[in-house]
Formats: sequence, C-alpha cells, structure tokens
Amino acid sequence: MGVVFNVQRYTVHDGPGTRTQVFLKGCPLRCQWCDNPESWSTQLEVGVFSQRCIGVDKCGLCLEACPVARQAAFQITDNLVTAIDRTICTGCLACADACPANALTVWGNCITVSDQLKEVCKDRAFFDETGGGITLSGGEPFVQSKFTEELLKASKRLGLHTCVESALPVSWDTIEPVLPFIDFLITDIKHMDPDQHLAFTGVSNERILDNIRRLTATGKPVVIRVPVVPGLNDSDENMRQVSRFIAEDCGGRIQQLQLLSYHELGKIKYASLGIPYGLEGLAKPSNEACKERIHALAELACTFGLPAVVGSNSKLNR
Repeated sequence: MGVVFNVQRYTVHDGPGTRTQVFLKGCPLRCQWCDNPESWSTQLEVGVFSQRCIGVDKCGLCLEACPVARQAAFQITDNLVTAIDRTICTGCLACADACPANALTVWGNCITVSDQLKEVCKDRAFFDETGGGITLSGGEPFVQSKFTEELLKASKRLGLHTCVESALPVSWDTIEPVLPFIDFLITDIKHMDPDQHLAFTGVSNERILDNIRRLTATGKPVVIRVPVVPGLNDSDENMRQVSRFIAEDCGGRIQQLQLLSYHELGKIKYASLGIPYGLEGLAKPSNEACKERIHALAELACTFGLPAVVGSNSKLNR
C-alpha cells in the first residue's frame, strides 16, 4: 500500500513524451516555496476550504460526525468552518466523509501497487504514441521507498518507461537498489551553500549533492532543475557554483539544466492545512524583471558548457 495525493494525466513537463504523474505523500524537506504542503506528511489529512462551506446552521454534518466534542475541533467564523484544531483532531476523516459540499477535503488516498498501475495504464495509448510513461513525484518518492520500488518494478514488467522526480535527500543505500527500474530521473539543486539550503529547506545539501554526483556517474538520463526564487538563490554567484558543480563534479553528464520561475500557486493549500506560507511578504520583482533575471542566469550557466534552458517545456529524449 502507498499513500498518493494526486494523479496528473497528460503531463508533458516531467519526463519524455506524454506521461501520467503519480504524487506520493511524505517529504523530509520544508522548502519555503513548496507548491505541495499537503505532500509533507505521509498521513491522510483534511484540508479546509471555507469558501465551499454552506454554513453550519444549514448543514452542520461535520460537527455531528466529529468524535471530538461537537465544535471543539473546528474554528467557525461567520457560520462557516474556517479551520480545524489539529492539536485535538483525531484524524478519523469522519468530517470530510460527512461534508456534502467538499469544503472538507481529504489530502491523500491509500492504494495498492496493482490498483495504481491499473489507473496509469488507462493512458498507455498516449505513452506508446509519444514515448511517455509513468512519473513518480511527491513529496519525496523515496520516503515511501518500498511502494516506489514495487510500483516501478511492476511498471517495468509491463514495459512502461519510468521516471522519478526526487530531491534525493535520502541515503544512497535507499536509492541504489531502485535504479535498475528507473529509466529517467529529475532532481534539483535549491542552493549550493549548505547553510542557506538548511535555512530555506530545513535540511543541509551535502547528502543531496553527493547523491547527484553518484547519480550522474551511473549514465542514467538526468535533468537538474533550479527553482529560481528572488532574493534567495537568484544570485550570479550561486548560479556559478551550481554550474561549476554540474560541469566539474558531475562531468556535465545531464540532459538539461532547467531554470524554473517562482510562483505562489500553492498558497491556498497552506491555508487549507493551517500552515503559514514560508515566503509571505516576499518582495517579488515584476514578472518582466523575473523573466530577464532567469534568462540571464540561463545564459550564465551556458558559459560553463551546460544545456541550460528556461522552464520545463523543452523536449526531452529518452
């Protein structure tokens, strides 16, 4: 069994061809710009979307279903459920099951390898036509290492092309046994300075960089991404260090270096979970200035002989 929080079909940004992307819950990083805070915990969680609530006076089914004393687990504002007190919530999910308006939504789904693969294989015609396949993402797929390994093994038995998108924060002993079942890998470098990496993600980058060195030495197709966040990692010096690391420590053995623009599309999910957004109040330059900056950084990386591109739209080969 694994815990999956999303399945995205017909994606073309996370591996070669048209793919079906399976997002697994669980991640040891706490990146301040993370799009998917619902992926951090491996447990099923209830997200609160108060704009969908039809009012506890008209409905109130969530209050009746809750095993905690009536309103104690809920914050109610203007007759709407706006938050859950997660210090006393038992995680039974009864409130979400009772909600007719989907104002209380469960983040996550427990599923077997075979059932997940049946869903993925509904898109097999697109894989065969475009050279696509299955991509495992997260969260961090290696947190659920056994489920990840078994899903990849089963995918290969069916002849599917496999891709894993991982930040590589785990031991090499966790990664190495799974490599024979992975055709393509996507990872990222968030910051080259270990202290800055720790400050922005909650973990240092030594193990991650060592895993990237080992990974590129295997000869597997690898894409490295840099999420470019204004004021955090968008300096020329950091990009020089990233580029030098890839060119020298990794022998330049990557298919692409993708520079991705920062956005705030995940903020509503933080609110649904009662988690403060890490970059609230970030002074973000204009969109035009951000585009100019990211293109300049890509040009800088190209001076190191790297195949640097802006965004994730450029064609990838198997």
